[in-house]
Amino acid sequence: ALSIFGDHSDVMAVRQTGCAMLASGSVQEAHDLALVAHAASLQTRLPFLHFFDGFRTSHEIKRIELLDDADMRALIDPDALRAHRHRGLDPEHPTMRGTAQNPDVFFQARESANLHYEETPALVQAAMDKLGKRTGRRYRLFDYIGAPDAERVIVLMGSGCGAVEEAVKALRSRGEKVGILKVRLYRPFSIEAFKDAIPASAGRVAVLDRTKEPGAPGEPLYLDVFAALGRTTEVFGGRYGLSSKEFTPAMAAAVFDELKKETPKNGFTIGIKDDVTNTSLEWDPEFVTEDPKTTCAVFYGLGSDGTVSANKNSIKIIAEETGLHVQGYFVYDSKKSGSRTVSHLRFGPNPIESAYLIGKADFLACHQESFFGESDLLENAALGGTLLLNTTASPEDAFKRLPRSSQKQLRDLKMKFYVVDAYAVAREAGLGRRINTVMQSCFFHLTNLLPDWKSKVKTAIKKSYSRAGKEVLDRNFRAVDVSIEHLRKAKIPRSVATARILTPPVPAEAPMFVQEVTGPILAGKGDSLPVSAMPIDGTYPTGTTRWEKRGIAVDIPIWDERWCIQCNKCAMVCPHAAIRVKAYPETALKGAPQGFKNVDWKGRDPLSGSKYTVQVAPEDCTGCNLCVEVCPAKNKEETKYKAINMKPFEMHRDEEKKNWSFFDEQIPDPPPGTVDVSTVKGSQLKRPLFEFSGACAGCGETPYLKLATQLFGDRMAVANATGCSSIYGGNLPTTPWTSGPGGQGPAWSNSLFEDNAEFGLGYRVAFDAKRDLAAKLLTRHGQKLGLPNSLIQDILEADQTNDSQIALQRKRIKTLKRRLKKAEGRAAKDLVGLADALIHKSIWIVGGDGWAYDIG
Repeated sequence: ALSIFGDHSDVMAVRQTGCAMLASGSVQEAHDLALVAHAASLQTRLPFLHFFDGFRTSHEIKRIELLDDADMRALIDPDALRAHRHRGLDPEHPTMRGTAQNPDVFFQARESANLHYEETPALVQAAMDKLGKRTGRRYRLFDYIGAPDAERVIVLMGSGCGAVEEAVKALRSRGEKVGILKVRLYRPFSIEAFKDAIPASAGRVAVLDRTKEPGAPGEPLYLDVFAALGRTTEVFGGRYGLSSKEFTPAMAAAVFDELKKETPKNGFTIGIKDDVTNTSLEWDPEFVTEDPKTTCAVFYGLGSDGTVSANKNSIKIIAEETGLHVQGYFVYDSKKSGSRTVSHLRFGPNPIESAYLIGKADFLACHQESFFGESDLLENAALGGTLLLNTTASPEDAFKRLPRSSQKQLRDLKMKFYVVDAYAVAREAGLGRRINTVMQSCFFHLTNLLPDWKSKVKTAIKKSYSRAGKEVLDRNFRAVDVSIEHLRKAKIPRSVATARILTPPVPAEAPMFVQEVTGPILAGKGDSLPVSAMPIDGTYPTGTTRWEKRGIAVDIPIWDERWCIQCNKCAMVCPHAAIRVKAYPETALKGAPQGFKNVDWKGRDPLSGSKYTVQVAPEDCTGCNLCVEVCPAKNKEETKYKAINMKPFEMHRDEEKKNWSFFDEQIPDPPPGTVDVSTVKGSQLKRPLFEFSGACAGCGETPYLKLATQLFGDRMAVANATGCSSIYGGNLPTTPWTSGPGGQGPAWSNSLFEDNAEFGLGYRVAFDAKRDLAAKLLTRHGQKLGLPNSLIQDILEADQTNDSQIALQRKRIKTLKRRLKKAEGRAAKDLVGLADALIHKSIWIVGGDGWAYDIG
């Protein structure tokens, strides 16, 4: 598996390259130490890898003090710069580098640079000291914070330092002798500077690594610290924060508590529940260190609705106009759109070093009402807080539409509740689905942070969208002006007003793995899953998007059967396979829901006399409107309408859910070989084996992958490069690659790199080798194993160029396996294991941007 989210795994892979390695733990440090790294590199003649935590630091918005050009010039030694330029390659004084060396001198050459590494720590510290004199921000190779007589110390580097520092401050206020040692210059590792920094009183040290090296006696930083302290101190190692896993002061406090024990764990984990090898530590989530003067706000949005962009603007406006310290951090998964985003904003009079998510929010905004039915959004609400909800409900009815648990929380926490129909405002302003400006305006109005917030928001809009033209700016300005007119305070009754409960993330009929693993991830509870829930070899089931039911469309397509010409273009173009067509016997309509639409099939082919239906999967549609755009049929009574038209999701959801369930489960697919897959019309009658992906609404890539599965899906093996296609195709918790009623479907893997052609060629070679071995065994041992010669010949000589021929071969292989069950010996067992290789496999190479081709 892979993760795009940050930890130190990549950094640790660089250790033996010879780069100096400098770590930053905050946005300000990343800014300052970038200059230190540049200046020190010129002085030391070493390449510097200056690193900070991906996402947690790289994507955080924060108020910092900027270095100016004079600061930069002051740190750069002009003599060192001239010497650096002189050493560059130049044909005026030619030299050679990168030679291939032999055993006689390579060892000596590797040792020749030792003096540079020995001098580096002092030169880096000198650069830090020079920076400190100019800015007042002082850094050390190893910075210690805590009790001067600390007995327990945590050593780590990167953004996790902020959480540990908060824990140290809180524990010291209780009289505990604890401290944190921040590692800045990781390579070269100065043992002397490390020992000088750590208190002599530290009898026990916990070293936290943000990486895992399977099979090693400990992680890298732990081993370095162990080597530095020798036998003088007890040193314990632990892992935290892999893939940007949340790391809080409560978890840091748990590590300090572990060091109190008679025999602390070594090689522990914190932040997860390890019920397999029992490495994990328990922590107390009630251990909170948030500054009470800091205001916390959390916004739940939908990917591509503009929520994140608006909140980035908001936090910048607050920083620039109020003088407050701010922090903005934004949580989203790998998908570009259609998934939930969570924006965490903090602002207050004191510096903010809380590099972890907000636990209790004073202001909560939900930009998509359906989220309230999926998860407990108010579990992070603070007493007396404010909830802003985007809803089509009136202020009188909004409370009734919330789940029972949310209603109780609103009352118990004495919250204020406001509503706005942001989609209506956005449509009125000409912004379509983008409600960010509307919700941003409501936020500033309710928080009363700025007296002249409208002009500030409009200025930010101008910066963000000026290139889009005057019309776009005018639409956003109009939304700012009218948003507050639609904002209303909703009443919170004294009693519960509904029996509605949270909808389970997946239905009860879902497979056990989907219920126990996929479901909690969908519900935002993936952090609670134990180690035992994870497949040990990274193998996951396919076809799990069908259980997700996101329900993110505002409008969905509704079929008007009166005008349909049965071209099937709507199904062909649908990026999410949310529109399906079927031609089927009239007898299949038995038990159909009332109002289930169908017409007579038009066509002179084996399906003559059938019924025909176009059906939408309402909760899987993204509302992209492509089906309406491509529909050539006109409504002859009202020319503005077609044979398929967009209608409000909420009005049609329940009816279309029933229709979809019947269509999907009760209406049969055409038998293999009965439709002409060489035409648009015929191909769309086949069940797609790529459905409901997490691709953006209106994606232009996925219709091609969907079509490929309709033509070859039951025998496809996919070699996927990394990019959009690997994210909408293989991103946990759900995958759109699925199987048909017979259980066959695409087998998929991603090689991480852009070597998918070679990766897929390996598939082809492996499948061919297995097929050839199976054929050899069948030819050599078939009759000895009691197999009829006719069966052997039919299997070996089978034409497998179309669906019906593939179906016949599968029947033969099924017969082969059944007969071999009675046979004894190694040949029979080997042949049973290889028999499926005698069914033709279609190998597909898929690029990161969705292009695909079949290599046979």
